[in-house]
Amino acid sequence: MMVPPATELAITLKTMVEAADGSAAQVTVNAPVGDPKNLDDMKSLIMDADVLTFEHEHIPPQILAECDGISIQPPPSALLYAQNKLAMRKKLQEIGAPVPRWAQALNREDVAKFGNEVGWPVIAKTPTGGYDGKGVRVVSGADEVEDWLEAGPVLLEEKVPFTREVAVLLARTPSGQVKQWPVAESIQEDGICSEVIAPAPSLSAKVAARAQAVGDLIARELGVTGVLAVEMFVVEADEPVLLVNELAMRPHNTGHWTIDGALTSQFEQHLRAVLDLPLGETTPIPGVWVMKNLLGSKYEDAAQGLPEVLKQLPGVHVHLYGKSVRPGRKLGHVTVRADDVKTAREKAGKAIDILFGK
Repeated sequence: MMVPPATELAITLKTMVEAADGSAAQVTVNAPVGDPKNLDDMKSLIMDADVLTFEHEHIPPQILAECDGISIQPPPSALLYAQNKLAMRKKLQEIGAPVPRWAQALNREDVAKFGNEVGWPVIAKTPTGGYDGKGVRVVSGADEVEDWLEAGPVLLEEKVPFTREVAVLLARTPSGQVKQWPVAESIQEDGICSEVIAPAPSLSAKVAARAQAVGDLIARELGVTGVLAVEMFVVEADEPVLLVNELAMRPHNTGHWTIDGALTSQFEQHLRAVLDLPLGETTPIPGVWVMKNLLGSKYEDAAQGLPEVLKQLPGVHVHLYGKSVRPGRKLGHVTVRADDVKTAREKAGKAIDILFGK
């Protein structure tokens, strides 16, 4: 999804791919197959490049430490907090960002103590490697994380009684320029982002401004460059409470709506930001925007449903990733603009149903 804006801005991409037939390899001219955990592969990738950036956080810090002579954006000092959830929680608490109550557990006694303090059940997370619901458990006793404790520390968090999740999306350049898009609402299914509504409906301007201020604080205090997504719980009260759930230092699923719904997409903005170019305007195209993910399909190739979507729903934007079909796998997404949330969600849902083969 970075290829079209890179082409328009005369930016040459060299993309490390895990397989020659992977999504990025299908659209990138220079796409060597490699492993970011292999130093030789990384050295080959960055040869003659100006900037190294990422589409996921799972790059070993010791490998990045050996990548001399190139600008790394976001820098490893910031990327650490997207790679390690324990480091993230500690840092966010230090800078005054609102977070759920949490603790590091080294043994069963630590788990029992935390659960008794905040109330059961609690959320347990592996500090590294988790995404899309992986590495996360809702637990009611210490024995339910014993296997994780054998491998090392576990992050424990209180189970927050949130009513919705919102996402702040921004970009920051190395020289400190920051631009934000409107706050969006994220709807999860089984720990995976299913749908995004932008701007977040029925979110007061005051709460939206507080959320964006938290995003700005995190970006500046952590030294983030490129796109940053900050996912937050909203806990309803006399005055709604915001609590930071997760960070992603890269273009993020909650920002896919910007491809069609904003003057500058998150993918173009990420390129601008990591190259320290002036950032583009983030003004949304008027209306309600809904992005809905295609999670699996009954077709052998989800593109088999594309003609019918285009026939029935000519205003829907379809983005397919060229991935092989597996149950629950993100195969693409659709984006819809409408004058109201209900209409946009209904059209997006219908488009996904067709692509799924319902």
